Amino acid sequence: MRTRRHTHPPEETGIDLAPMLDFVLNLLIFFIITNTFVSEAGIHVNRPVASTAVKQERSNVLVAIAPNGEVWSDGQRVDIRALRAHLQKRRQENPNAAVIVQADRDARAGLVVEAMDQARLAGFKDVALAATPAPRP
Repeated sequence: MRTRRHTHPPEETGIDLAPMLDFVLNLLIFFIITNTFVSEAGIHVNRPVASTAVKQERSNVLVAIAPNGEVWSDGQRVDIRALRAHLQKRRQENPNAAVIVQADRDARAGLVVEAMDQARLAGFKDVALAATPAPRP
C-alpha cells in the first residue's frame, strides 16, 4: 500500500500593505495639520528689498496690498473701510499676534499707512511692514 505524504498547499506570498497605509495616513495627518498653520494673505505681492529685514517666528495676521489698491486678508478681498472690523475678529482669535502688512512695491503709500493705522485701531500693538531680505554679499 502506498502512503501519502501530507503536503501543505503553497502559501501565497505578498506585500503587507498595513505599514505603508499607516505611513501614508501619518503623512496625510501631518500635511493637514501643517496646512492649518500656514497663513496667507491671498495674493502674491512684490515686496521691497531691505537689508535689515528679519523673519518673525510667531503667528501673524497678514494683510496684502496689491498695486491696484486691492486689500486682501485671509484669502479674501477686504474693503479698506471694513479692514478694522476684520482685524478685530482676528485679534479675538489670537490676541498675541502681530499684523504684517505685505505691500507691493508699486502700492500707494497712503493706502499702506491707512492699513497699518486700521490695524492699530483694531487693537494690535505690533504692526510691521513686510520686506524681502537683501542677499548678503
